[in-house]
Amino acid sequence: MGPKRKAPIVMTDEEFNPVPGQPLILRPNLALLLAPNPSPMTYLGTNTYLLGIDEVVVIDPGPADATHLDALRSAIGGRAVTHILLTHSHLDHSPLARPLADMTGADIYAFGPSDAGRSAMMTQLASEGLTGGGEGIDQTFTPDQRLTDGQVISGTFGQITALHTPGHIGNHLCFKWGDAVFTGDHVMGWASSLVSPPDGDLTDFMASCEKLQAIPTKTYYPGHGAPILNPDGRLAWLIAHRKSREAQILDAIATTSMTPRDITLAVYDDVPNALLPAAERNVFAHLIDLHGRGLVTVQPQLSATATFTRQPLG
Repeated sequence: MGPKRKAPIVMTDEEFNPVPGQPLILRPNLALLLAPNPSPMTYLGTNTYLLGIDEVVVIDPGPADATHLDALRSAIGGRAVTHILLTHSHLDHSPLARPLADMTGADIYAFGPSDAGRSAMMTQLASEGLTGGGEGIDQTFTPDQRLTDGQVISGTFGQITALHTPGHIGNHLCFKWGDAVFTGDHVMGWASSLVSPPDGDLTDFMASCEKLQAIPTKTYYPGHGAPILNPDGRLAWLIAHRKSREAQILDAIATTSMTPRDITLAVYDDVPNALLPAAERNVFAHLIDLHGRGLVTVQPQLSATATFTRQPLG
């Protein structure tokens, strides 16, 4: 039995009101189960997806939460789970994968452990002691099966194609299924994705956006928030947003040297104080990208506390 080719239910942000623990039917063969972990970084909570009818694929089991595991058990019912797929290994997505695998006997599929897919620059910065900004990396995560870019998984649910989309984190995958893509934390409708070195890489993030632009799609199913019914428009906004932020950063350091923290205070006038540390990580990600492109200089060396200056034009 292949996936039914019916159009997805039209759902606005106002209509997207899942109740944690209660399956929300998105298509006849696709349900969303919201984890009870709302926060400024996770919005309403993590979206766990159950794909299939007689057999089930679970995408992003979610955080280590016994209540959510019980809700998954109930939603799965007596059906066989054939695959557990992970978009990436942040603590709000991956920790429940192993308990779910133990419960169902299904293998866990992902790009690799939490440092897999890390770019050469981020590998270097990590070796020099750069640590993340507390985004919650699942350091112990290890899949049973490693997926490669373009690898196809087939079953009664149809075909799912793994797309390596590093940027938010090096091991990030999106999953194409028919006319839809499960985008994890790479593309969301409620917020732009966090990119925090050394786990996140903005150069990779922008390349992954361009990769997704080349894939015809009708619907994005993100890791948090409502389905995105205009994926082309959302991607275009996301790319333009990043380029606009880049321009703001370059303007801020056009005539003076500034640290990432100083730049954050200068250009982020639209976020609550509680989110400024995350914004600073995003600024640093931009600065690393700009430095790699030869558009900024740095003193004394590339780090989260260094000072950056725009290279003179011409």
